[in-house]
Amino acid sequence: MPSLGADMQFGTIVEWRVKPGDAVKRGDVVALVETEKGVIEVEIFENGVIESLVIPPGQKVPVGATLATLSGDGKKVEAQAAPSAVAVAAETATPVQEEKPPLKASSALAVVEEASRLRASPLARKRAQELGVDLSAIPGTGVDGSITVTDVERVAQGVRPSAAPTTTAPPVTPKGLDLGAMRRVIATAMARSKREIPHYYLSTTIDMRCSLDWLGAENAKRPVTKRLLYSVLLIRAVALALRSTPELNGFWIDDGFQASEGIHIGVAISLRQGGLINPAIHDVDKRNLDELMENMLDLVNRARNGHLRSSELSDGTITVTNLGEQGVGSVFGVIYPPQVALVGFGKIIERPVAANGMVGVRPIIEATLAADHRVSDGHRGGRFLIAIDRLLQEPEKL
Repeated sequence: MPSLGADMQFGTIVEWRVKPGDAVKRGDVVALVETEKGVIEVEIFENGVIESLVIPPGQKVPVGATLATLSGDGKKVEAQAAPSAVAVAAETATPVQEEKPPLKASSALAVVEEASRLRASPLARKRAQELGVDLSAIPGTGVDGSITVTDVERVAQGVRPSAAPTTTAPPVTPKGLDLGAMRRVIATAMARSKREIPHYYLSTTIDMRCSLDWLGAENAKRPVTKRLLYSVLLIRAVALALRSTPELNGFWIDDGFQASEGIHIGVAISLRQGGLINPAIHDVDKRNLDELMENMLDLVNRARNGHLRSSELSDGTITVTNLGEQGVGSVFGVIYPPQVALVGFGKIIERPVAANGMVGVRPIIEATLAADHRVSDGHRGGRFLIAIDRLLQEPEKL
């Protein structure tokens, strides 16, 4: 079971996308896993052939537990998550004491369709919509009679599956995202962060006139669907600034800092039902603004509809949170372990600014940095914020 963030201790297999004998390659989605923050598509990070599925759908297991075995190069290995996720799992995995029956696969439905009473995996629902199949007419063959993708495809082909035998386990009624559980896991991660990480905080104000003027002129040339938001300028500036301060981009693992080769920026996204999730956009420094805009909109949409991938939750090397749309002037965040830094942006406010002996009204944004003092210091953090400021004064180069 991969660690999909420092606040995850266990997960529930909702559905396997592979079976024994299937050949898989790095990056293939092999399972759906339910956590307190939703249903996540779990990718595999080894090439080979699935030998066995150790954990059946519906079972909740702690981070680090073996889910499947994989045959590769003539030998059997455990199918593993990404290296960074495994390292985090070793840090955060703790035995889980069950206080209630394990969640069944059907409980994941409420994450994507709160009002539904049908038991079907999110993937099965999507496939049914694509094929125009009525879910209510499909007998499920999954755990506790839940409807699987295979059931949907068989009905679409005119083959009616036999209903799965019922079990004696108590039925699970979809109840929506458990906000209490989500807040508890967030609280655990943030309490650990404040307890173990020696935070230091810096802030600076950035004149956004150049960026907004350029953005307005650029968007005037574009159709509405292709226009950019100023937040992509902020994310891109953070990524480029990290090139000169790599000690802010990586992880604190095993009492040491491990710099990341890639710049994968985690974006704090609030969920419609409440709560917060922190998926990452990969290789931000290598993407142009159009790609970033597309990636960001796609990420927000999938995060709020329960279709994120495990790599998006485990690979983030730094977090950016932008609370300007909520009217917040500035935000001093808590670092999300095992990351070592978090950048915050507030709302753009018009303020009088003195420059070159003249006073004028300028659009100002406050940028803040929360960083791990074990890895960097105020001097390096200050250089990082200055670099962000400098980059935003030349938006045409972003």
